[in-house]
Amino acid sequence: MPGETAWSRVSVSPEPAAEHSTTFAVPAVSDALTLSSLSLEALRNASAHRTRRFELVRLSRPVPVLRRGQHFDVVIKFNEQRPFDLEKDSLRLVFSFGQNPNAVKGTQGVVSILNDSSECWPVHDGRWYGRLKNSDSNETELEIRPSADAPIGVWRLKVETGVKEESSAIPKVYEHKEQIYLLFNPWVKDDATFMEKQALLDEYVLQDVGKIWVGTYQSHWGRQWVFGQFDKAVLPAAMFVLERANLDPTIRGNPIAISRAISKLVNSNDDAGVLVGNWSGNYAAGTAPGAWTGSVKILEQYHSTKQPVQFGQCWVFAGVTTTICRALGLPSRVVTNLVSAHDSNASLTVDKYFDYNSRPLDTGDSIWNFHVWNEAWMARPDLPKGYGGWQAIDATPQETSDGVYQCGPASLQAIRQGSVGFKYDVQFLISSVNADVVYWKQDPTAEIGYRRMNASTAEVGRKILTKQANVFDATGQADMEDITWLYKAKEGSQLERSTMYNAARGSTNARRYLLQPGEAREDLVFTLNDLDKINVGDKFEINVTIKNEVDDARTLDVTLCASSVYYNGVEANLIKKAAGKFKIRPRGRDVLRLEVTPTEYLPKLVEYGMMKIFAVATVLETKQTWAAEDDFQIVKPKISVKVPEKVVAKQVSSLEFTLKNPLKTTLHNCKLQYEGPHVLTSNVTIDMDDIGPEEEITVKGDVTPVRKGKFGLVAVFSSDELHDVTGSASVEVQPVA
Repeated sequence: MPGETAWSRVSVSPEPAAEHSTTFAVPAVSDALTLSSLSLEALRNASAHRTRRFELVRLSRPVPVLRRGQHFDVVIKFNEQRPFDLEKDSLRLVFSFGQNPNAVKGTQGVVSILNDSSECWPVHDGRWYGRLKNSDSNETELEIRPSADAPIGVWRLKVETGVKEESSAIPKVYEHKEQIYLLFNPWVKDDATFMEKQALLDEYVLQDVGKIWVGTYQSHWGRQWVFGQFDKAVLPAAMFVLERANLDPTIRGNPIAISRAISKLVNSNDDAGVLVGNWSGNYAAGTAPGAWTGSVKILEQYHSTKQPVQFGQCWVFAGVTTTICRALGLPSRVVTNLVSAHDSNASLTVDKYFDYNSRPLDTGDSIWNFHVWNEAWMARPDLPKGYGGWQAIDATPQETSDGVYQCGPASLQAIRQGSVGFKYDVQFLISSVNADVVYWKQDPTAEIGYRRMNASTAEVGRKILTKQANVFDATGQADMEDITWLYKAKEGSQLERSTMYNAARGSTNARRYLLQPGEAREDLVFTLNDLDKINVGDKFEINVTIKNEVDDARTLDVTLCASSVYYNGVEANLIKKAAGKFKIRPRGRDVLRLEVTPTEYLPKLVEYGMMKIFAVATVLETKQTWAAEDDFQIVKPKISVKVPEKVVAKQVSSLEFTLKNPLKTTLHNCKLQYEGPHVLTSNVTIDMDDIGPEEEITVKGDVTPVRKGKFGLVAVFSSDELHDVTGSASVEVQPVA
């Protein structure tokens, strides 16, 4: 029978009596049934457990991948030429997890087979149950139901047979040699990961290609990512990650503990986790974050080398986190916060300091153009009713929590309500999506050495995005879902402000910084005109509009500046700066302009093409001060992916990738990578010739899909001069004729 497993019998012998000791009667070895083979029916059970897409299940020797809380079939054959007799024979299956399994602690499932033909199983009470399904002279078929809160991971199995009349006889014991994977089961209501709207699980557990939104508030797009949770390398790698977390086996069934451990182990900062973070722009020692197309290659390398993989950034951490969560059966999605705050001192503010000469100072606080984390779905019995559901977890190492770099799970409801006292890291997430931005300038006459300029209550958390469930747009953004409302009330509303003040009451630093009185009305009104996006190779302008609302002239000291920045807000290169003094007439209106040309910014552009402009002004007569900044993106071209009209499973098909060099300079060291689960067996890299100035090129590649269905394909182009150029397509694979 396919999937049958070889068995080894464990001989059980009595210990010899010590000399001069009292001799007791030694029980005879039972004349019980002898196992010939056992099959966990990996393929049949996989269909019922929604695990058939795992490649481990489809190997020549299938590996059982099961979900807890749901019954599965076991088929046993005995050597004796008689059927198993429930009245005469005893049969016990013992499932064990961890080094010291214990049924009381939930790490051992002891199943005594009962003759129960009823359709209803006992209520979930933390125990495992089994019943006889069918028995004849050839084989015995059983149904086993694991506990709905059983630990997640690799289980072992042994079987004991005996004769009921021989209660004192030693049973025959057989050990199963192969691993049994047991996963979360969000389709079962007694599982802590249960999701009532089960159609959503097609996305949040079973979808293996998705999107991660990147960019700026004005210009953002969904970058495709291959989660690949069903790849044969992923589940063993995920289990290796959990082993490195050193969780007590008794809590390995708790999604709260599991998700928090994943947020710790996907980064390498504490426990030699999966990925090394790098935002420097120098990736010579590893792979540039922008070159990854999915999680499989990362997890495969991590598991095989047992060393952290170089390099990742927040969206790569989030992609890998979703892969691990979905592989384990924990519903998960990737979330992008456009204009995300990093509050380093728990003040619920991002404080921007400038020196006498209007140069920005590093204070530890920062604003990221975008930051990506994850949400996982689970019950929260440790919190008051109503705080379950989506929980934010963040694997990007920013600040420590309980002494290590981990974040969450934080209830979205707690974040929205400002409930900073609830576990875990709620206050940090509130700051990320809703911190006030406060500007300060060095001033020796001020009490603390800095004068507060102005503050913005609506700059952070401009839009929070995820991929819409069960919708996929390969080339557009029709699958984008705005979930800002899940994190906070409408910006500027009374409820939103009340939430922030509620959160501030639970933090000493927040009371000191956030609950400051507003500034009095000033004479001059300043406006920095936002830029949406600029095509690479085009020029742009910084424009500041100034309106004098009094009858006296005013003298201004103004600085305008443009810099290239990494997406986490860290300045890469100063591109252009202008400073000077000028007068504005009474009731006058002026516009200050600073033009930046391609020849000025292109040599200093860094990955993702992020730019920051800021302006600082001081009114000399009144000491009124003002500052503002804006982030935008230099937009790069997309790769056009052409797929044949007919793609057939197990047959070679040709793809065409077309890209135009937008620059007036040659691109060197050009590479194209593409990947797609079920379309390709691995990531493909093509080394390309140099691409001339404004030249359009087409590269051909092949795919041999392994099975029919609709799948996603992701492509990434990189060169010395132009990075992180992406493209994607949907591939409809037809069955073999």
